[in-house]
Amino acid sequence: MKKTVKIALITGYLGAGKTTLLNHILANTDGIRAAVIVNDIGEVNIDAELVEKSGAVERNDMVPLMNGCICCTLKDDLAEGLRKLAASGKFDYIIIEASGICEPLPIAQTIALICEESTEGGIPMVLDNIVAVVDAARMRDEFDDGKELLKEDIDEDDIESLLIQQLEFCNTVILNKADLVTEENLKELRAIVRGLQKDAVIYEANNCDLPITTLLNTGLFDLDKALSSAVWVDALEHPEEHENPEVLEYGIETFVYYRRRPFCLPALNALCEDWFPGVIRAKGMVWYREDPDMAYILEQSGRQITEQQAGLFIASAPKKDQKELLKRYPEAKETWDPKYGDRMIKLVFIGRNMNRADIEAHLDACLTD
Repeated sequence: MKKTVKIALITGYLGAGKTTLLNHILANTDGIRAAVIVNDIGEVNIDAELVEKSGAVERNDMVPLMNGCICCTLKDDLAEGLRKLAASGKFDYIIIEASGICEPLPIAQTIALICEESTEGGIPMVLDNIVAVVDAARMRDEFDDGKELLKEDIDEDDIESLLIQQLEFCNTVILNKADLVTEENLKELRAIVRGLQKDAVIYEANNCDLPITTLLNTGLFDLDKALSSAVWVDALEHPEEHENPEVLEYGIETFVYYRRRPFCLPALNALCEDWFPGVIRAKGMVWYREDPDMAYILEQSGRQITEQQAGLFIASAPKKDQKELLKRYPEAKETWDPKYGDRMIKLVFIGRNMNRADIEAHLDACLTD
């Protein structure tokens, strides 16, 4: 029987400590033989050079992937690198360090697909853990809206959005550089993480120094569970069960804005220009008077607000087709409205010290008939 090679994905923004964690894993004394894949968006893979210079890994045990992202332009290169390392028979584990400005969800989906394909005649592989490394001091400043943190060619808005997405899709969170913040800061950061991510294990560390057993051979990753571990997903599915005493202590709360009438698009656009204070995350389904057949996903992370089409409502189909569609999607029948069908607005808000009444009043003012 072929031995399964396990994979861990390390995510985190630039400077959080991903490469430090990688070197810590490679220097383990637990007998785990690990190979490395390091992804960098730029033409020069700085992190790969740093890992090589550390002496913790030999050149042939590391695959640098650069000038693109492993979830799209370098997807084939990632698959080839994983298969090559697994087939060598030298390794128990492959550690993938993602670029600091990549979203983890599409990367994890790519890896999961490669692992699924590996069972068909190749060396079996399995994604074991997704680790999000967070610079505790930077995260504190981000969510306090306090300080200018960047000199790179990326907006501060984008950092906050990336932090949120990396926290929402992971199994393990490392609050790194814990010595640079106070104990009270750490408690609040834990609450923020838990306000976004209900299932991940949270550790505090300096220099990412943690026992290897907390990071490898965890069996934590499950794609379906990971997809539903973000608090906004859970709140949409269970709006009455999402209050957590651990986060309420720090004023972090969640609520669902649910209405059947549509938004007036120009009115909502104007509101988005002056969004609500205290809101860390908002996401869900909306619809507009100007385009009544189409459902949209509205998403806000930090200061970024985006939307994309999510598909046509069943109510937009001809009457003769609606009955068949409702059989196929019985959950839509449960909430079917005589006037609006399955059209609805359902937005989850996660934030700190939010004024729910004010948020709902301003959103209600954007509703129309």
